[in-house]
Amino acid sequence: MKLLDPRHIAYEVLRRVDEGAYSDLALDAALRAAPGIDPRDRGLATELVYGVLRRRGSLDFALGRFCSQPLEKVEAGVRTLLRLGTYQILHLDRVPAPAAVHETVELARTLGLERATGFINGILRALIRGAAAIPWPDPQKATLAHLEQVLSLPPWLARRWRRELGDEEALALAAAMLEPAPFTLRVNTLRLERDAYLEELRKAGYEVQATRYAPEGVRVTARLPGALPGTGEGFCQVQDEASMLIARLLDPQPGERILDACAAPGGKTTHIAALSGNAAAILALDLHPKRVRLIGEGAYRLGCEGIETSDWDLTRPPGFLDAESFDRVLVDAPCSGLGVLRRNPETRWRRIEADIGRLALLQGTILGNVAPLVRPGGTLLYSLCTLTPEETDGVVDAFLAGHPDFVREDLRLSAPAGWQELFDDRGALSTFPHRHGGMDAFFAVRFRRRG
Repeated sequence: MKLLDPRHIAYEVLRRVDEGAYSDLALDAALRAAPGIDPRDRGLATELVYGVLRRRGSLDFALGRFCSQPLEKVEAGVRTLLRLGTYQILHLDRVPAPAAVHETVELARTLGLERATGFINGILRALIRGAAAIPWPDPQKATLAHLEQVLSLPPWLARRWRRELGDEEALALAAAMLEPAPFTLRVNTLRLERDAYLEELRKAGYEVQATRYAPEGVRVTARLPGALPGTGEGFCQVQDEASMLIARLLDPQPGERILDACAAPGGKTTHIAALSGNAAAILALDLHPKRVRLIGEGAYRLGCEGIETSDWDLTRPPGFLDAESFDRVLVDAPCSGLGVLRRNPETRWRRIEADIGRLALLQGTILGNVAPLVRPGGTLLYSLCTLTPEETDGVVDAFLAGHPDFVREDLRLSAPAGWQELFDDRGALSTFPHRHGGMDAFFAVRFRRRG
């Protein structure tokens, strides 16, 4: 592998994703293996990976106009090269179209795919000539086709969002999910206040602004190469603004015992510690031991105290914990992840509709297993980065039906006035990127155990 060639890096990452890797982890590993790469090439490799994954549906639709055989029958490596070339031709104005073809063909030779160079060259040059005549479906006249072939939703998800949201909202949400997610930071208030960190970033040459809703949030609109100022000192944590709202809704207090039930990688755990001024006793659980270690590492970097960690499979009752022993419990449950498709674009093509019901059952099981741990009068917060009815209201309603000792709270009654637009008509947090300043799609409901 040519470690400094951004197109080669992107190809290898996409190949690994096809084999089951997560795009963010595979890309991070590939870029760490190329420490001398030019920042511009680093940016190109990143854009190619995420762009091809996000827009695979539209890329394949365009290629289908010029490929003489069905794409699913094309050799996997050649298909990836065609997608890389097509993305550059259709979406990267700074890369001249002939250069995109040339680089794609040369990469094929480097990869030992000499036999396919004529095939690749012919399709991509035909695409250049015919790009203006591609019959992209109209969003009003052919909404479903537009969602699939222009906005790159898998067919099952396009149908579902039309049914659940209506055409206008489905189109707006799908379009938002094609855009890169904003780069946001949570300022670690155990170290310094947001205004001080904003000033430090500006002095270093960053373009930044305070987030609209999260009091600790910073949006970085223009970055510089290298580590962020204060990274080593634990000044900040990369975290989406919607995610920052969750610990706020949990409302941890000094002196309390708190459980973060599905905690890894630990962003919300360390936020809980900061909000309690390092004066709460926090237990962070997660299924995977390797991910549990990430919680401890993050807590150490940020100067968070009072956090214990352990691995546990919460499909089983945590018998090692005493009943009614926690003041607050957070269940940020494993879910379909449809609210963070921008960040994990491979989810578009891996998730199937049958997963939704399976995940809803898992979420209900986890809630049922942690509910006995909440003391009378205590709080249980359920949150997800998705928006399916089954995983949100469906799980909530089923939980309440089976646990009459819990009542649902209306989050609007205790939230700041500026947050009111973030809640649905039942008082649940319900954020959307196209409605709420680009933040991820999150859902949260808070329960209180009867005293």
